[in-house]
Amino acid sequence: MSRIILIAAAACSLAAQPVSSYRYTVKGDEKTIEITNVNYEIAGRANNTLVLRETTHSKQVLGDIGMEASTTTEAWKLGTNIKEKPLYSVSVEGSESRVVEDNLFVVSRGLEEVEWWSVYRLANGAHLFDTYVPLVKLGEWGERRYTGLEVAADDTKDARLKEAHVVAVLTYASDEKIIREALITCDDPKQAQLLRSFADETRTMTARGDKSVSLRLSFTTSGGPAPGPALSIVIPIASDNLDLTHAQLPPHVHIAAWKR
Repeated sequence: MSRIILIAAAACSLAAQPVSSYRYTVKGDEKTIEITNVNYEIAGRANNTLVLRETTHSKQVLGDIGMEASTTTEAWKLGTNIKEKPLYSVSVEGSESRVVEDNLFVVSRGLEEVEWWSVYRLANGAHLFDTYVPLVKLGEWGERRYTGLEVAADDTKDARLKEAHVVAVLTYASDEKIIREALITCDDPKQAQLLRSFADETRTMTARGDKSVSLRLSFTTSGGPAPGPALSIVIPIASDNLDLTHAQLPPHVHIAAWKR
């Protein structure tokens, strides 16, 4: 009798764990693919080494634009039984979660036509910032620094970012905290609206220089018969911070310190 109970308990334990799976269904003309992927990896450093379980579930109707997807990232101290409650669990809409240099994990959030990412601390799962350009990594101060650009979307929860002249928020951070945020604005509301556009504007951000590092942020209009000239902003980095005073800006564009 006790053996039967033990077997049943083991079966329940296994059933509680996420399992990778694939499902294809056809309903009339609608063909749907559902995939669940479960991945384990070791990440972190020194005394903060973690076991991560990344579970991604996606559902896509063939022929439709975009898809439904969610990711869950769970973490346990190395050596801990993963049947125990995790140190943290982060669940958001997204198609992929990946670790960046044992400091962060980044979730790809763009499920339709716009690519964007959410950045989290690996140590405790805390959200750091969102970015609509790929994460830029810097390393001039013995510790990694990271930058991203959050475009002021129409559905933003921060009412201040809905102001007509606002373009985006530039973030400069370590793996522990936000060091500086800067608000980019434009005097012309129509130009600001264009720079915010996801359909007609392409944005890139790169780091350049060796000892003297600066960020170059470029906006290129892709709508219309031919791409428009790129609008570029260059922000030096000095004393482990954004040097906004010496930023190189196009006419009618401004950048200033900002805080959430």
